[in-house]
Amino acid sequence: MVSYPKRIATYLKKSGPKAKLIKLLLILFIGMVIFVGCIILFISPITKYLVEKYDYKYTGREIKIDRAYVNPFTGFVHFSNLRIYEDKSDSIFFSANGIDLNITLNKLLSKTYEISDLTVDKPIVKIVQSKKDFNFNDLITKFSSGDSLSSKAPLHFNVLNVKIINGIFYYIETEIPINYSIIKLDIESPGKSWNSDTITSKFSFSSGIGSGDIKGELTVNLKTNDYRLATVIQKFDLNIIEQYLKDLTNYGTFSANLDADLKSSGNFNSVDSVTTSGQLSINDFHFGKNPNDDYASFDKLKIAIKEVSPKNLIYFIDSLSLIHPYFKYERYDSLDNIETMFGQNGSNITAVKADAGKFNLVIEIADYIKALSKNFFRSNYNIKRLAIYNANLKFNDYAISEKFAMALDPFSLISDSIDKNNKRVNVYVKSGILPYGGMNIALSINPTDSSDFDLRYHLNKIPATLLNPYLISQTSFPFDRGTIELSGTWNVRNSMIKSENHLVIIDPRLSQRFNNKLPKWIPMRLIMAFVREGGNVIDYKIPITGSLKDPKFHFRDVIWDIIKNIFIKPVTTPYRMEVKTIETELEKSLALKWEMRLSSLGSIQEKFIKNMVLFLEKNPDAMITVSPNYYDIKEKEYILFYEAKKKYFSSINNLKNTSLNFKDSMKVDKMSIKDPLFIKYLDSKIKDTLLFTIQEKCGSIIDQNIINTKYNQLNKERIGVFMAYFKESDLEKRVKILPGENIIPYNGFTFYRIDYKGEFPESLIKAYRKMNKLNNASPRKKYKEERTKKLPQ
Repeated sequence: MVSYPKRIATYLKKSGPKAKLIKLLLILFIGMVIFVGCIILFISPITKYLVEKYDYKYTGREIKIDRAYVNPFTGFVHFSNLRIYEDKSDSIFFSANGIDLNITLNKLLSKTYEISDLTVDKPIVKIVQSKKDFNFNDLITKFSSGDSLSSKAPLHFNVLNVKIINGIFYYIETEIPINYSIIKLDIESPGKSWNSDTITSKFSFSSGIGSGDIKGELTVNLKTNDYRLATVIQKFDLNIIEQYLKDLTNYGTFSANLDADLKSSGNFNSVDSVTTSGQLSINDFHFGKNPNDDYASFDKLKIAIKEVSPKNLIYFIDSLSLIHPYFKYERYDSLDNIETMFGQNGSNITAVKADAGKFNLVIEIADYIKALSKNFFRSNYNIKRLAIYNANLKFNDYAISEKFAMALDPFSLISDSIDKNNKRVNVYVKSGILPYGGMNIALSINPTDSSDFDLRYHLNKIPATLLNPYLISQTSFPFDRGTIELSGTWNVRNSMIKSENHLVIIDPRLSQRFNNKLPKWIPMRLIMAFVREGGNVIDYKIPITGSLKDPKFHFRDVIWDIIKNIFIKPVTTPYRMEVKTIETELEKSLALKWEMRLSSLGSIQEKFIKNMVLFLEKNPDAMITVSPNYYDIKEKEYILFYEAKKKYFSSINNLKNTSLNFKDSMKVDKMSIKDPLFIKYLDSKIKDTLLFTIQEKCGSIIDQNIINTKYNQLNKERIGVFMAYFKESDLEKRVKILPGENIIPYNGFTFYRIDYKGEFPESLIKAYRKMNKLNNASPRKKYKEERTKKLPQ
């Protein structure tokens, strides 16, 4: 059987000229196919060879490609696994799984290079910065010098239909250091023609080291540098801020995320040219010593922007609200918590700003906000609603002999219609004061002149015992009763003050003197005799005049009132009635106070309990209920101080026995926690450099279990001492001790609340009043003996 090709050949031999022409055309066609095939077959490896051979000559970088495919007839080019390396390094600067581009061949004849489609699949870019130097500076120098193909590029160059798919961008700053990334980067753009100045694009990406997504549209005019941006941000993690904060702080942590839906336009050459509208909120903000100890935090800061245009002096904000902010300010022996973090007087920030070669995103953001808001009060501003909801503002003072703590919680601030065109702007503040008390403030201010305002304030039901840490440090005498009220009005015009301030302390009563080496001694009982008015009330008005920069306090009026008090002592009937009301309320449930760290009772306290025993003996059906109210925070602080001082005392005196004799116990008890040698001892024992307070330092050398054991033993001894009087008369079954409650007591001391179903007899009430009567304290010597009866060993 004859094969098919031989049959064709035989046919052609028998054919005439026409067949020969067909044969010629067929040969030409086959030749062209072979030629095209050879070109396609060899041009791709040749392209790969040429790129890798001349890469350094034209780019200054080594380039590697796994595979290249080039179709010179369609203009399609594909590079597989492209890698561009760092300058003189084996580290990769840029890589991509694949790059596809289509070159429009017919436009080459008109001296126009056009890439009609460009797609980059899974690109990875690594940007490294060291001060002002970037790892791509050599590329900028190379191409700007003209020593590359770019200098020979035709005048007309079009890049159209650009797509970047699933890219990753790494940013590394070696000085601070910063290590940040974004992932899932998608960019789609119609591209740019040589005769067009505008580029538009859609983009989206996710945080690489946290959560959150950003998407938007950007239009840029390359000739004028004008831009338009519309962006939507969803729970985008702001942890890059923490990395820059490390350059500004000695320690600390930061976390927050961002939501936004904004439309902006402006010019890259002018910061204040931006015009913005939309909504922005920062959520779950935390900044502090560590993740468990915040200095500042809030649930949400939300800003609804109608229009903000600094250049046009327009600040129209629909609402600005701060939800559940928290701020803690603490004073230590030398610095405060802000200065320990940022350096004394912000020295860390000053140092970073002084380094012109260093970029810090936090400082740049702060400067940008400052630039945007510098003309706020000169602008046509309008904030329809400004609000702070449920704030907690704390103040702790560790710089005195014992910790002072108070807080404004819950704190709220409301203001509507903050408008420059309004004659007055009203601001209302309401807050609780922890542990007790409240505050109300009403402010009416001229929006065009901050030195023109009216202010009314009232602080009420603040326990005088709240001030005991300061009173002990400065006078040696704490309060064990009293309520403070402070109110006033300020009318300020052109910075000139006219104000009345009214201080009232209702039923102030001093406790025993603290016999400690550090605190100063002031004859408080004598002073109280002078300043207290009839009805056991301190009531003074303190006018303030002058200017805001130089206010003048008119204490002459106070001094004159004191002089009148000495000789006249007028009875303040309203307050006397209030004192009686307070006493009547207290006497519904009697209270027995315990001195700090002591389980012994004073002689008058003993007499009061004996009167209670007599009452039960005369009333066989009567029963009393005792509710212990423990001031455990303060009691444990005192125990901690004592145990730390005892450990120091034993160390310097080479005492191996953990128990001390009476004399040594007294020395330890009187030793000041601010004693320089004691502090030096603590500093030598601690390893954690972030312990700033005496409390923290003592806690580092004393096990918390020891404190808890001592505290539980103290409470057990107190119950035993109290019940001993009833056991002697076989009455313990008619006294019910309830489980204790840990509180911050109004009187500043642990106490037993004593309740009885019925009316206490007048004899017991008299004994109670005598126990709490002003100046009924035992003589100093007797008190000292009582204090040392059960001094911890």
